[in-house]
Amino acid sequence: MRLFVLCLITSALLPSGGREDVPVLAILQEGSSIKFHVKASVAIDGTFDKWDATATLTSPDVETGVLDIKIQAASVSTGSGMKDGKLKSKDFFDVENDPVITFHSTKVVQTGPNTFDYVGDFTIRGVTKPEKLTFTLSGQRGSGSGEIKGTMAFDRKDYGMNKRIPLVKIADRVEVIVDLKGKRVSGPPLVFKQ
Repeated sequence: MRLFVLCLITSALLPSGGREDVPVLAILQEGSSIKFHVKASVAIDGTFDKWDATATLTSPDVETGVLDIKIQAASVSTGSGMKDGKLKSKDFFDVENDPVITFHSTKVVQTGPNTFDYVGDFTIRGVTKPEKLTFTLSGQRGSGSGEIKGTMAFDRKDYGMNKRIPLVKIADRVEVIVDLKGKRVSGPPLVFKQ
């Protein structure tokens, strides 16, 4: 018992050996954006003004990463108060009952020298389904900063958004465009497959 307590105290007082070997990344709001596009008889393009994203790694291997995105659905902005109001309503985002749209990656696969698939759980209107964000990385490797631009497409009806906007024909497919700028704040550089 004494040995166990001694080991516990020693591990609490000594620095962890692995934490400094893990890249710590920060997603920068400035220059980043989350947008969407829906084909319709009247253009439906918009952005979300309030969101947060984090990237967490357990090692320098980029495939150990986890991306979390949390969007305040009420921050939708299309440039039209009427469209914004309709999108915030119970017919679409239902911001009163489900104010947050999320994406939590469960797997990262490097598909090319600068391309990645982030497979994960996408939640909107309280409905969660697996989706895939496909990203392209730009920036000088080893520089400590870069940008990932990606898209995800989903069927709005799969998430209970079955209504229409009066006099507007809307496609079922919604394209989400994610453009994130980030920097490494500490730890070693990321390791990519060649």
